[in-house]
Amino acid sequence: MDTLSIILSFVFGAAIGSFLNVVSLRFNTGATLGGRSKCMSCSKQLSWFELVPVFSFAAQKGKCRGCSAKISWQYPLVEFIAGAIFVLIIYAFPPLTIAAAFKTFIYLAVTCLLLVIAAYDIKHKIIPDPFVYAFIGISLASLFVGGHEWFRLPGYSAILAGPALALPFALIWLFSKGAWMGLGDAKLVLGIGWLLGLNRGLNALILAFWIAAFFSVLWLFVTYRRFKPRTEIPFAPYLIIGMYLVLIFGLQVLDINILRQILFG
Repeated sequence: MDTLSIILSFVFGAAIGSFLNVVSLRFNTGATLGGRSKCMSCSKQLSWFELVPVFSFAAQKGKCRGCSAKISWQYPLVEFIAGAIFVLIIYAFPPLTIAAAFKTFIYLAVTCLLLVIAAYDIKHKIIPDPFVYAFIGISLASLFVGGHEWFRLPGYSAILAGPALALPFALIWLFSKGAWMGLGDAKLVLGIGWLLGLNRGLNALILAFWIAAFFSVLWLFVTYRRFKPRTEIPFAPYLIIGMYLVLIFGLQVLDINILRQILFG
């Protein structure tokens, strides 16, 4: 992957990330996705040079040119993360054939949905159903797309991976009546299981719990005087981070096959 391809992939991903910001911020507010972008504080219509992903935020020092109100860090973060993930996916899954290109497109489409889910969950502490259902549908469809062929029939283990990983989350939600975990997390895990499979999906979940535990302890340490016992911590971002660590970098902390041999010989 040459330098020009990296730059173009990042720019394209960042531009998509700019749109994803609009989607996550306007979803369930009654606002449409059409129309000119405006400052959230003074309603000033933004010019094209105020909408350049990442760059405009830096050039304006994070403030509106009209009223000097602070611009949310969500804008450049989502744009930068989208650009970076697009580069990594295209690098890790180069579209060398038509079937491979379709698989790459699936991962890019999933990225768009997951970034909206993560941004919305962080802000509202809930996973929006339309986006997680779309993620589930695409993940299920990905089982039927091979790396070198248009269509394949998935095995039983691939089909059962999603429900098997999601079931414990659903039971936690059920028995705690939503106090410990939301049902949206179980839906998200269902899609992750179908996208990664049982072994890689389990590794993604383990990494998600480890990362969540680390940042939760860090957050408790930083805010110990202001922390409330019933503070809600969105778990979707950690699940998504765990998924990408496995999908793109192939991180593995547990091999089910080796564990099966140890336990059963």
